[in-house]
Amino acid sequence: MDDHGRAVANARSRHVPQYRWIVLAIIFLSYLMCFADRGNIGVVLPALKKEFSMTNMEAGALMSFFFVGYSVTQIPAGFFASRFGTRGLVCGSVLGFSLFTYLISTASSAAMIKWFRVGLGCCEGPFPVGATSTIKNWFPPRERGTATGIYMAATTIATMLTPPAAVWILTGWGWRYVFVVFATPGFVTAALWYLLVRTRPDQSGFVGAAEAAHIADTTADTGAPEPERRFRLLDRLIRVRPAVALDTNRKLLASWNLWGVTLSYFFAVSIVTGILTWVPSYLVHVKGLSFREMGWLAAAPWIGGTFGALFGGWFSDRVLGKRRKPTMWVTALATAAMMFVLIAIPDNLPLLTAALFMAGFLLHVGWPAFTAYPMGLTTSRTYPVAISVLNTGGNMGGFCAPIIAGYLLDLKGTYDLVFLYFAACGVLCWLVNCTIDEPL
Repeated sequence: MDDHGRAVANARSRHVPQYRWIVLAIIFLSYLMCFADRGNIGVVLPALKKEFSMTNMEAGALMSFFFVGYSVTQIPAGFFASRFGTRGLVCGSVLGFSLFTYLISTASSAAMIKWFRVGLGCCEGPFPVGATSTIKNWFPPRERGTATGIYMAATTIATMLTPPAAVWILTGWGWRYVFVVFATPGFVTAALWYLLVRTRPDQSGFVGAAEAAHIADTTADTGAPEPERRFRLLDRLIRVRPAVALDTNRKLLASWNLWGVTLSYFFAVSIVTGILTWVPSYLVHVKGLSFREMGWLAAAPWIGGTFGALFGGWFSDRVLGKRRKPTMWVTALATAAMMFVLIAIPDNLPLLTAALFMAGFLLHVGWPAFTAYPMGLTTSRTYPVAISVLNTGGNMGGFCAPIIAGYLLDLKGTYDLVFLYFAACGVLCWLVNCTIDEPL
């Protein structure tokens, strides 16, 4: 056998059936670390307020400053990924946010924490652009909702595991060690990404011809029911339009569908970030829970959210035929309703646990759809820019919500007004979402 024949044989021997799911597992682990590193601040917030004598608005700013950095790097990351690919972008992102997580442990003032949180946001910003672009490149259209649901489930699993883990470290060794411990796994996941993930399947020696053909197949599943016959009424309601790919950035940036889903996402992220920041303090100061009790109960929305994201991605792909707007509507309206439940619920631990679980479930049913929606509008080249615009605008809600909620707490001293603010965000999310088309 000549050298070329041996090279081909060696390449074929590396082929791993269904390798795209291994890629998705690495994306999942990396995003889990990403979200845990941004969310641990909410758990230690009561301790930080006490040590640094902060108001509620100042405490909320610790979360919000993260989104300053997070937002400014999104669009540059989108253009970088569309030109140079995602491998180096994501590796640098994971290494950077792990480093800044560690640096927070060295802070000697609240001001230092704010600036380290800006750095954390700058480094985390490129990650979702690179990760979701990789999903678009590695999965056929009929699997993208499911893959995105698994990817988005990392956010809920991270926020489910973060409170009890952070409280255990906090009560045993102090708040600084929370950031030391949380920083460590990111260095491992960065190495895994660099070694095992490429921008596109055709750049990977682990992908065989059969899987490459499957990924490139844009046809519907064999035997799937005709969506036109199943969803005529729904399609009129959600404004279904034939999909015409926005193949240039000029067309993309002139599309109301992109800006509308971005504004809708702004209000959805406001709710998620508000809950992530303030529910731990709400459980301690209003419901009278200890730190250890809070650590477990604060995980309830994210346990529910894990099931919600996985169910929503599957339901959008398999039952609704890649329609994204219906699950986004559930997230917007049902979450708004759950905020009134949280206002009225008595001090009953089982009821409170169930309410937080359902709030998280309903909030995340449509969460994968926000990320999957631009995939139906774009090409592989324009998607990185689309997702960077979506994340920039959407996560400005993450900047605004903690500060607004903290201001409302300082103003009135009651969490009822905070939950009403989150409910209003849900209604506005739905209203804006009604104005965009459903591309099929």
